[in-house]
Amino acid sequence: MSVPLGIFFALLPVHLAQDPMRAAGGLPASASLREQARVRDAWLLERLETLVPPLMRSAGIDLWILVGREYDSDPVLLTMLPATWMTARRRTILVIHDPGADQPLERLCVARYDLAPFFTKAWDGGTDAEQWARLAAIVAARDPQRIGISVSPTFGLADGLAKSQADALETALDPRYRARLVSAEKLAVGWLQTRTPAELERYPELCRSAHAIIAEGFSAAVVKPGRTTTKDLEWWYRERIRALGLSTWFHPTVSLQRAEQTGHSGSFAAKPGEEQIERGDLLHVDFGITCFGLNTDTQQHAYVLKEGESSAPAGLRAALAVGNRLQDLLIDAFERGRSGNEVLAATLAAARSAGIEAVIYTHPLGLHGHGAGPPIGLWDQQGGVAGSGDWQIVPSTVWAIELNARVSIPEWGDQQIRVMLEEDAWFDGQTVEYLDGRQTELYLIAG
Repeated sequence: MSVPLGIFFALLPVHLAQDPMRAAGGLPASASLREQARVRDAWLLERLETLVPPLMRSAGIDLWILVGREYDSDPVLLTMLPATWMTARRRTILVIHDPGADQPLERLCVARYDLAPFFTKAWDGGTDAEQWARLAAIVAARDPQRIGISVSPTFGLADGLAKSQADALETALDPRYRARLVSAEKLAVGWLQTRTPAELERYPELCRSAHAIIAEGFSAAVVKPGRTTTKDLEWWYRERIRALGLSTWFHPTVSLQRAEQTGHSGSFAAKPGEEQIERGDLLHVDFGITCFGLNTDTQQHAYVLKEGESSAPAGLRAALAVGNRLQDLLIDAFERGRSGNEVLAATLAAARSAGIEAVIYTHPLGLHGHGAGPPIGLWDQQGGVAGSGDWQIVPSTVWAIELNARVSIPEWGDQQIRVMLEEDAWFDGQTVEYLDGRQTELYLIAG
């Protein structure tokens, strides 16, 4: 399913010229909710028809059952519901059956509410017992050999079958089919992490929108040295996102580093406290938007100019270059068939050889901000991530290239800072390319 990035980038000007995400002045304007829903539903139908068959056959699962209740929905099931559904309704049961021999998949909905054209309604309603009985009859009629359910000790996103629903499912099934229940984690992770060409075509513009909002916040129009605090700027970003008709999957974080101040400890367990922004500060933002059901995740830096300065100190500019070099080393370590832990080890080894004090915590990105798939390190697990980190990286995936490098700043008495960067990129199975470039120069905020 992968498409060479250069090919679809060549097509972007044609599509983006008519894209409702583009607005005057370079700032984004989101598509209407109605338009977003239309696009998302078109993507969903395409994903169900093109991704699920090969994923089911690769996982060796011939019947997939997803069960969710209102406000207690399986995360995978949620990604298979129409854009106008915010959660499962009552109990929603989805069944996908692969009859084999390259025949089309059968997609059924055992629920009170219609899900056409995504799933065919297979139950006319009734009691809970009748709903489970109908599901059991569907299973028996198809005689599947391996029945996939959402149970996984490794990935939370693939572990969405609630205990009560698992018990009810097992009770409803004939013992011979009960014995055929297996974890669908490989299938679920594949579904969640794989991006289609249509999604990939839209993704660069989402990243461009995120970059534009960051740039607007890191400006003299928003930041007033001596008056604006880091919390002020965080809430400015949050309000700006809403004003543009976008949403976010996490609250933005703004922090600062300055001369004669203890640097970042390296721990991300606690958010930084509120601080007043002053001239000479190095600012950092961690920021993401959600649109069309896709997520971005970005971290960038800005420098607040002192009186008489026209650029950041050379040491800070050099530190950003070190962060960029670390990004290069990480991207160079991507290789189809390597596990997340292997990419981590290769990157850290290359960083040591380059004299870079590095921490890597890169993750998949897509339908969820911290997406399904192998992490490449966690900030507190630089020796590898047991379980999920052993999974292989695969093509047609989007990644948040997230990391930091500790660097000494001569102008600050060799005080160490952390250059914390995060940019979104696409792996096609051979190369990694940024979806909308990366930060190579500090934003400058004039007083």
